[in-house]
Amino acid sequence: MKVCIIGAGCSGFTTAKRLKDHGIAYDQFELSDDVGGNWYFRNPNGRSSVYESLHIDTSTTRLEFEEFPAPREFPHFPHHTLIHQYFRDYVDHFGLRDAITFNAGVEHARRRDDGTWDVTLTTGETRHYTDLVVANGHHWKPRMPQWPGTFDGTILHSHSYLSPFEPIEMRGKRVIVVGLGNSAVDIASELAFPWMASKVYVSARRGVWVLPKYRGGQPADKVMAPPTIPKEEALVASRALIRDLVGSMSTYGLPEPDHEPLSAHPTVSADFLTKAGSGDLHMLPEITRLDGSTVHLADGSSVEADVIVCATGYEMSFPFFDPSDTDLHPDAEHRFSLFKRIVRPGVDHLFFAGLAQSSPTIVNLAEQQSKLIAGVIDGSYRLPSVEEQEKIMYADEAAHLEQYYDAPRHTIQIDFGRYCVDLEKELAAGRDRAGSLAASGCD
Repeated sequence: MKVCIIGAGCSGFTTAKRLKDHGIAYDQFELSDDVGGNWYFRNPNGRSSVYESLHIDTSTTRLEFEEFPAPREFPHFPHHTLIHQYFRDYVDHFGLRDAITFNAGVEHARRRDDGTWDVTLTTGETRHYTDLVVANGHHWKPRMPQWPGTFDGTILHSHSYLSPFEPIEMRGKRVIVVGLGNSAVDIASELAFPWMASKVYVSARRGVWVLPKYRGGQPADKVMAPPTIPKEEALVASRALIRDLVGSMSTYGLPEPDHEPLSAHPTVSADFLTKAGSGDLHMLPEITRLDGSTVHLADGSSVEADVIVCATGYEMSFPFFDPSDTDLHPDAEHRFSLFKRIVRPGVDHLFFAGLAQSSPTIVNLAEQQSKLIAGVIDGSYRLPSVEEQEKIMYADEAAHLEQYYDAPRHTIQIDFGRYCVDLEKELAAGRDRAGSLAASGCD
């Protein structure tokens, strides 16, 4: 028995640590020359979306690992360099680095008839594994909008944005940032200083609720409603509190959202509302057409621009799976249903780690998921039947997604606290199933 782990970001190395604790043999492959994945600035594998000024929007107490607390001197919202070093320290503390093969990726993973895997590496070598853990992340393949017409300036995705000076010089330029997610408001706020871009616009199809990082002098995510409070009660109270905190979005010159607070993945910023209210950035409706330097908008107006930064999200992608094996790829609506966001029902010996959009963070998600992964592999936990997995999976999706408006960005959304409580219940149930099976003398 031997496991292959694809990727050495936070999902990959926390899973590796769990397998090591359970005495399960594994190999781990990483395209880059170091751990860190998305949080490795200037990652040579091209899969990091970190920009130079980035601070994480999740507070330290919410993102730290269960078995490796963050240093006491960490600020509430660490810079990406601190996060990356924290990851490196975790890997070295638990002695995981030597089991990682760096500068080697998985080119192809093919299922054998018995459910095990033939894994071909970018080095050309093919190895056989009983189990496969996919931890390749889901913030590396940019989703780009397509507009009719041509643009004389530069169009780039926020994935490529490093600073106002890289990959292109934006000082003195007219810039449109497309989107109102966390990357969009960060980048727009940075460019909106008077000595940066000459004009900053933000184009969006709909308004969003922009939430502050602090609430009552504490990081806002530290005072989130605990999972012990019924979800509907928590939502009602949280939505009322948000409205009291930030008021109407139109007060800041932003479009009013067409949905309730917390009906979208949270957009959090310490600067954006002030920048908007100060007139340092200006809202635009959706872009409809490009014509040289002229950008035409949904309301019939137009503006002149030199740069368009598309903070328009990412696509899940597993390029190592055969394209014809449609069960191993997201559908056209960006949906990829998994039992407990880990297992594809009916596909044995395959696990996904960290494949969720979690509030408040995915940094420590796979650390929890790895408990189920290791349990399945060593037999201490037993999955329910495929039919029961599907029943639970769809019920879980309905429960997690009911508060969100229907959009591709929300198809894998979860509430971290409620997810972990539910996962612990399932782990206990699975251990009982495994114990009952052992007691009956069955394999």
